[in-house]
Amino acid sequence: MLRAATTRRRHASVDARKLQEIIEETFSVNGTPSVGDFFPALRWVDRLRGKVGSLKKLQARRDAMVTGLIDDHRQWRSGSAGDGDQDKEKKGSLLFAGTDTSALTIEWAMAQLVTHPETMKKARAEIDANVGTARLVEEADMANLPYIQCVIKETLRLRTAGPVIPAHEAMEDTTVGGFRVARGTMVLVNACAIHRDGDVWGSPEEFRPERFVDSDAGGAVTAPMMPFGLGRRRCPEEGLAVRVIGVSVAALVQCFDWEVGDDDVVDMTEGGGLTMPMATPLAAVCRPREFVKTILSTSM
Repeated sequence: MLRAATTRRRHASVDARKLQEIIEETFSVNGTPSVGDFFPALRWVDRLRGKVGSLKKLQARRDAMVTGLIDDHRQWRSGSAGDGDQDKEKKGSLLFAGTDTSALTIEWAMAQLVTHPETMKKARAEIDANVGTARLVEEADMANLPYIQCVIKETLRLRTAGPVIPAHEAMEDTTVGGFRVARGTMVLVNACAIHRDGDVWGSPEEFRPERFVDSDAGGAVTAPMMPFGLGRRRCPEEGLAVRVIGVSVAALVQCFDWEVGDDDVVDMTEGGGLTMPMATPLAAVCRPREFVKTILSTSM
């Protein structure tokens, strides 16, 4: 993601570590409940707890890093002019919103596949039939891997990395589901609840990728899905995220045989925070398939 946002190559490993630290702190600090959001008169409690100070320091670190990336990019373009604020907003969105959520979705997808061996076999069979074992799966192959795409969709439905869509504001008085919403009201959409609505999805708590190709399998293809939001303000990086997640999961399925770890069970408990991580990080045993060794030996 860092390379996608900048042409910078110098000190790439240092930049990546710094970015990871900032992202982890961002979701940790922002995921902490704010007393002032619920009781404005008690905003002083947040200052006393140090939350406000932590947010200010974090924002300064984020601005410094993104500004450095923008300056590097401008130098690479020989000083050509650009909209600094707009560049900062685009790069910030790509780096901070497009990393943690994508990584969590990949982890959840692999956790679901490891605990559903038959689904893993179907995904592996599709890749072997359409890509083979003479080369690694590529982005261009995803159009021929519909079942893998269903696995990703079902993961986004059941384990939505962003369970609550970022706050929107009602621009005019309106009525939603029989409730009056006044102009200026902050609106939060619970995507997780929508994705698990029993009135829409059959067996909503079950991991069933087939539901996206067969409505009889527990959910119509037209059912509401909004892991990236909806409308004009939906996530601008949706296309990139779907490609990165799809190719990553497909490569992991293609290249390795997977088994549950020593405990013979995967803890599927959902953790807390601004996003929805696994409470216990996935621990599984993977062994490279024989063709992977051949590809690596010929490429060296």
